[in-house]
Amino acid sequence: MVVALGWAYVRFGGLTWMQSVFYGVGAAVIGIIAISAYKLTNKSVGKDKLLWVIYLVLAAVTVVTESEIAWLFLAAGIVVWFWRAPPKWLRQGGLNALAATQVPTVSGVVSTVDWPLLTQIGVFFAKAGAFVFGSGLAIAPFLYGGVVTEHHWLNDKQFVDAVAVAMITPGPVVMTVGFIGYLVAGLRGACVAALGTFLPCYLFTVIPAPYFKKYGKRPAIIAFVDGVTAAAIGAITGAVIVLARRSIIDVPTVLLALVTVALLWKFKKLPEPVIVIGAALVGLAAYPLLHS
Repeated sequence: MVVALGWAYVRFGGLTWMQSVFYGVGAAVIGIIAISAYKLTNKSVGKDKLLWVIYLVLAAVTVVTESEIAWLFLAAGIVVWFWRAPPKWLRQGGLNALAATQVPTVSGVVSTVDWPLLTQIGVFFAKAGAFVFGSGLAIAPFLYGGVVTEHHWLNDKQFVDAVAVAMITPGPVVMTVGFIGYLVAGLRGACVAALGTFLPCYLFTVIPAPYFKKYGKRPAIIAFVDGVTAAAIGAITGAVIVLARRSIIDVPTVLLALVTVALLWKFKKLPEPVIVIGAALVGLAAYPLLHS
């Protein structure tokens, strides 16, 4: 499915009818992500003041940098951990910040190495799979920062289109990374991107699962996960603003996004693909009239 959609986009993406479809779908996707971010915020951040600070900081950083900074997620988890359930050595006055200061340095080194394209794709998507926390939507700001801002593999419109395509198919995360990989380097790029994204997930699940089952209810672990989750949701919220700048371009797209939010708010079980298909039909009807 990734290959078929990627081929169709590359082959027909310049045609007016394809532009019309993504004109409507792009706006609807912003509405879908916005309502998802609201639900996640309400459920996970709640009334905790510290989590709200982390949430707002990550949202602001994502908007300003238009990317997701992986080490901030880890830092958020550590802050909440130290605040709620500080380890004994910290209570005794000891502090070793070496590990925290090394994370951005290592990330910077990896991102500046001149890898061959496929290796570079694999490294980037493996980093996305390893450092992105939260729901599937949390990967969007990270991918935008790397794919568009850092590596310039895609432009803004192509990235929003990739997210839009993923929203109308099963498995939106694998579809997003596979679609992007295909646009960058064809079938091989799609395979490498998908493998790179999900390999860390399997490794981090299989290896630590027995230990997490044993120690997962400890206050320190719960605090760390809460901090990371708040940071991820903040990044998702910031990504809504970043992506909206590219997709909400006129009054009809504003209305489409608002209608999407209203429908998902009113009808809790309304399938998102139905909304996306409806938005595509609206785009097909409205785009030629507005751009004739």
